[in-house]
Amino acid sequence: MRYGIQLPVQSQSTLYAEPWEAAAGPEDLLDIARGAERAGFDYVACCDHVAIPRRLAPAMSTVWYDPVATLAFLAAATERVRLLSHVAVVGLRHPLLTAKQYATLDHLSRGRLVLGVGAGHVAEEFEALGVDFRQRGPVLDETIDALRAALGPQEFPEHHGKVHDFQDLGQRPRPAQTRVPLWVGGSSPAAVRRAALKADGWLPQGDPRERLPAQIERIREIREKGAIQGPFVIGAIAEPLYVGTPGWDVGRRTLTGPPETLAESLRAYRAMGVHQIQVRFRSRSRAELTDQIAAFGAGIGPHL
Repeated sequence: MRYGIQLPVQSQSTLYAEPWEAAAGPEDLLDIARGAERAGFDYVACCDHVAIPRRLAPAMSTVWYDPVATLAFLAAATERVRLLSHVAVVGLRHPLLTAKQYATLDHLSRGRLVLGVGAGHVAEEFEALGVDFRQRGPVLDETIDALRAALGPQEFPEHHGKVHDFQDLGQRPRPAQTRVPLWVGGSSPAAVRRAALKADGWLPQGDPRERLPAQIERIREIREKGAIQGPFVIGAIAEPLYVGTPGWDVGRRTLTGPPETLAESLRAYRAMGVHQIQVRFRSRSRAELTDQIAAFGAGIGPHL
């Protein structure tokens, strides 16, 4: 089972941001991404929000780095670790614009992009950009189809749909990968079905581990009924971890203990059929976080 990390600093919702992140910046991101690569992490991930309405700012904050710019910045400073958008709200943008940005990122990173997409949940973002929030599900479905064409091998991709229609418009450079992995995020019935039918993988959102087996079985049923073949990556988001001896209250929902105990807990996801696990750490500083990332890679990762 591979493991990745949603990067700190680049998104600072009060649900998960640590106090030290408020004063952090580019050097912190670089240090953490490089540390994750050294520790054997499969991917680093970045979120996507264009603008946060004032009503949600106290909870979500307004700190949301652009995923394309951030992942490109990190691509230049790393060599192996994959670059995941978790998740890009691609329905907010024309698929040719999205394809231009992410194809270039994949080209420059020599094929390290994983395009994670989702429907979005902030109505004001859609309204500000002239997109119907109520139709975001059908728009995302078509946008995925359009992106499959626009990120494929053809210099002049073609798509004809209800929302988007294009042909005879060339885009180079093409992605380095023949098929850019596309994972769908979200845990609603619509998101699970979309992932099963249209994607190469599923990124759950907020599912506790006890709910995952039923979700995974649903995906398998949908794919079997639709006679859909090919590899499919099932992800999970682990409970927050603290790797080390805590000198502070890490909270009841944070997993802590010796490496073998944490590894055993995380292996339970593998028994469910999970292929990728996203790890998040509780930390009091960048230095403590990078130490935990290194300790995880050395003491826990090899046992997954």
